[in-house]
Amino acid sequence: MDEDKVRAIVASMRVDGVRLLDWSRDAAHNRSVVTIAGSPEAVVEAAVRAVGRAAQLIDLTQQSGVHPRIGAADVVPFVPVSGISVAECAMLARQAGLQIWRRYGVPVYFYGAAATRPDRVQLEDVRRGQFEGLREAALRDAMRRPDVGGPELHSKAGASAVGARNFLIAYNVYIRQPGKINGGSAPILPQQTEIASARAIARDIRDLRVSNGGLPGVKAIGVMADGRAQISMNITDYQLTPMGQVHAAVSAIARRHGVEVSDGELIGLIPEAAFEPDSDWVRQTVGFDAEQKVLERKLHRPLEWPAV
Repeated sequence: MDEDKVRAIVASMRVDGVRLLDWSRDAAHNRSVVTIAGSPEAVVEAAVRAVGRAAQLIDLTQQSGVHPRIGAADVVPFVPVSGISVAECAMLARQAGLQIWRRYGVPVYFYGAAATRPDRVQLEDVRRGQFEGLREAALRDAMRRPDVGGPELHSKAGASAVGARNFLIAYNVYIRQPGKINGGSAPILPQQTEIASARAIARDIRDLRVSNGGLPGVKAIGVMADGRAQISMNITDYQLTPMGQVHAAVSAIARRHGVEVSDGELIGLIPEAAFEPDSDWVRQTVGFDAEQKVLERKLHRPLEWPAV
């Protein structure tokens, strides 16, 4: 991942009335997440500029990573923080999508509360086939064409999924084989076995999501990141399924598969209401600092914009 390109994209979002709260570079997923806040008009402008800069700098035909994606600026969610509703954020998403196409020629799919069709509410449905598959499907299947622009995707920047939703927590956990199983020494698991375990755990989490008393609002996939097996999760309703419950369930499922949770990571920020001091998941999250990871605290202490 090219740090200079990421810095340039983040710097392009510097608009009066916008605060930079968080940005990260994840080499394993080959992906960056940027969080900004501000007045509606300013945030729309910043988001549109970021998509344009990403389209200039990133060539998806040369990009690869373990995270699904359809565009150089893959997903642009508008999230209500204060004094605005999800429905109003959906209107902002529609405005942004039109500007993205008009200014930069990047087609847009609307998802979440901004979706124009029920089969595009879920982001994973929009991303089906990823960039490589979608650019072919959009040409031959009218049902896969973008909502704005197209039908062909941008040759290098693909398309952007622009939407509105409530706060989502991106939480990843890594698994490992316990040092002892049934009192004996355990052999080292090959990577193929580790990733198989991660995928099985993710599948069990998805199965729990749709069963009574399960994990509603939790999406999961198993991937290999930096040579380690990872369960990558999106928690779409932390009030319905708190972080502590997610961690406990993943730990229990992992044990059933003969592995254990070793550590975790948060991508981006979490709301104050989701922060659970002294919980197991906080203790196992590498480098967790509430002053740097809690949204409401960052609103009062935003980051400096990167120099380019």
